[in-house]
Amino acid sequence: MKKLLAEFFGTFWLVFGGCGSAIFAAGIPDLGIGFAGVALAFGLTVLTMAYAVGHISGGHFNPAVSFGLWAGGRFPAKELVPYILAQTIGAIGAGIALYFIASGNSNFAIDNTQAGAFASNGYGHFSPMGYSLEAAFATEFLLTMFFLLIILGATDKFANGKFAGLAIGLGLTLIHLISIPITNTSVNPARSTSQALIAMGEPLLQLWMFWLAPILGAIAAGYIYKTLLQEDSLKNL
Repeated sequence: MKKLLAEFFGTFWLVFGGCGSAIFAAGIPDLGIGFAGVALAFGLTVLTMAYAVGHISGGHFNPAVSFGLWAGGRFPAKELVPYILAQTIGAIGAGIALYFIASGNSNFAIDNTQAGAFASNGYGHFSPMGYSLEAAFATEFLLTMFFLLIILGATDKFANGKFAGLAIGLGLTLIHLISIPITNTSVNPARSTSQALIAMGEPLLQLWMFWLAPILGAIAAGYIYKTLLQEDSLKNL
């Protein structure tokens, strides 16, 4: 139960901090943090929670990460469903909290006909810069794959584990710097679910892609690391 609570709170913080920065702080004229600020916010949420509760649950905070660690032989299959449920519930809880706070502004409204509604993800006309489904799928697949390679490498028993949280947090920041204009950056199905459920409409209809592409990318990374990279490390001992 402690592991699941850690995943719940970690994912809550990721969505609240990352999506919250996009909803409240990104677009303020002259003072807003913009894309770079949102990217940094997402990285900071993972970095801080990795050190806060990572020692309890492993610090996944993302269904794709759980799948990738399973594929890499680092996580038991029997724990996949409980972890994913805890992560998704935590993300949805954060989405509800963000909506409650945002509703305190009389000018607040969600226009789910526009890209990025309530920090949701999208492709086609719901991509921030109009990128196609194919481009969005490739982006989410590749960036999640590299995110898992960073996680698997940084947490390898031969790596310096003290800096794992820093590498992972900075990795997620870089991922957002690349892909916010393309998909508004998911690489995390729970994060996408929370915002799509609040925005509804087209963001919810497009949600399938933000489960499929990140999970496939994460699984690919797990097998790549286990078969091509981890074995090389062992041979070099």
